[in-house]
Amino acid sequence: MLICGVDEAGRGPLAGAVFAAAVILDPNNPIQGLADSKKLSAQRREQLEVTIKERALAWAIAYANAEEIDRLNILQATLLAMQRAVAGLTIRPARTLIDGNRCPRLDMETQAIVKGDATVAEISAASILAKTARDAEMRLLHARFPHYGFAQHKGYPTPAHLAALQRYGACPEHRRSFAPVAQILNR
Repeated sequence: MLICGVDEAGRGPLAGAVFAAAVILDPNNPIQGLADSKKLSAQRREQLEVTIKERALAWAIAYANAEEIDRLNILQATLLAMQRAVAGLTIRPARTLIDGNRCPRLDMETQAIVKGDATVAEISAASILAKTARDAEMRLLHARFPHYGFAQHKGYPTPAHLAALQRYGACPEHRRSFAPVAQILNR
């Protein structure tokens, strides 16, 4: 039975898309070192990203952009990104394991697993792919909008990011429905 792991990255930041990944690992070709992406260094995540993409039976990465986040809310946008990731797989899994306590609507058996990114290899792999894809997007946003410091804080509400928002206002990639951004826009 093919099992797919699904996880997201980027629910908390004030800017950029929320990313999700879906991964079906090859049980005959295990990958050592899989873990919750937040517990790994950026260098280790990038090494594992290559290995996952080479060895997994199937993988897909998808996202919901800032406009969709503002229109739907962050939870619904996250579930949409997860649906898109699963739909992007080239192999249909029999069962999908989702990190967290909510499942997107899928036409297959799904199960939510709290802290699944730390305990289920497929979810750990998805966690790594979602995080590396989102980090890459934030580096691209940094190149377009360097004064916000996206390459450093990845869009999270750090003091430096909040100061840049105060000074420069919001860029097109900021999530207008998030309170710190909305406050800046409403002043």
